[in-house]
Amino acid sequence: MKSIPLVVHLIYKLDFGGLETLLVDSVNRMPAEKYRHAIVCLTDYTEFSKKITRSDVAIFALNKRPGLGLETHLNIWKLLRKLRPSILHTYNLPTIEYTVAARLAGVPICVHAEHGRDATDPEGKNWKHNFLRRSLIPLVDYFIPVSSDLKRWLSQTIRVPAAKNRLIQNGVDTQKFTPADTKSAGLRVRHFPENCFVIGTVGRIQDVKNHCGLIDAFIQLRALMPEQKEAFRLVIIGDGALLPVLRTKVVDAGIADYVWLPGARDDIAQLMQTFSVFAMTSIAEGTPVVLLEAMATGLAVVSTKVGGIPELVIDGETGKLVDAYQLHSFDAQAFALAISAYVLAPELRLEHGQAGRKRVENRYSIDAMLASYMGMYDALLTEKIRN
Repeated sequence: MKSIPLVVHLIYKLDFGGLETLLVDSVNRMPAEKYRHAIVCLTDYTEFSKKITRSDVAIFALNKRPGLGLETHLNIWKLLRKLRPSILHTYNLPTIEYTVAARLAGVPICVHAEHGRDATDPEGKNWKHNFLRRSLIPLVDYFIPVSSDLKRWLSQTIRVPAAKNRLIQNGVDTQKFTPADTKSAGLRVRHFPENCFVIGTVGRIQDVKNHCGLIDAFIQLRALMPEQKEAFRLVIIGDGALLPVLRTKVVDAGIADYVWLPGARDDIAQLMQTFSVFAMTSIAEGTPVVLLEAMATGLAVVSTKVGGIPELVIDGETGKLVDAYQLHSFDAQAFALAISAYVLAPELRLEHGQAGRKRVENRYSIDAMLASYMGMYDALLTEKIRN
């Protein structure tokens, strides 16, 4: 009986986030008769791991400490020797260096996905990080950027050959994320009155998401439209080390009654249906899964014009893009002005939300994403193992 190929997914931490959502969706939805899966976390995993519905998926936590962690290379080598995967799939900068251990352990196929950059290097110019990526090109079968912006960067800056540079767009479940129906269209987050204009966002609370800038934009919006300010509410859903900083900022600004910071939630699809618009103030992004989820929910989007976002959000058609970074300083007033246009024109908000939903249905479905990943896996297995 032919054995089912094992794919080992190596990530930094299995926690609430867009990349992690894609990983879990892929593992859950790929046919069990085609692939087995295991997830290896450099650090650890959280309650988010319970979203994995397949009982045959093993999760390993290596509990890597900050720093070089040379012992982690040995631990990964030992684990891969034990698991004997057909494919190692690594995600983002912290994991790519372990491709060496994988090759030494005899893993025949290695692919590496780039889902975005962090706040310390939003344009991908760190020469040490880029040297590491470039030096590992011979060991990686495919680099997988999730946006055309990342694909260009891999080609021009990292110098990944075209034959190894394979774009796979992120996708979302358009059955799970849907516009509010007529019964729920008037609902709002229970903390707020029903007639509020709710500016919502979802994401891990970290520097690259610039949630402090979103709070500043909310303050600017209240000053810009004083007659409507009592109806404005801000919802920032997500957890992370900077959440206490946000809560302190909100209290100090005197707007605690107008801002909801609930931490991580497992009812994102329902909560998104209570938003009036979706806002993203990120410094850097690849193809944000949460933006696709918001568009699938029928929300108009106001976002910074960074990374792969202009590929998703068509300015003036599905949302508004803001050049909010001038000399690396966030322009909160410009972002507030963009939001105010939807306050003044509810019909435009509806039009852009409907156009966004249609765009996701046509181009960013989860089925299309999974077909691309399985097509890549199948081709590599045929080339390297089955022949």
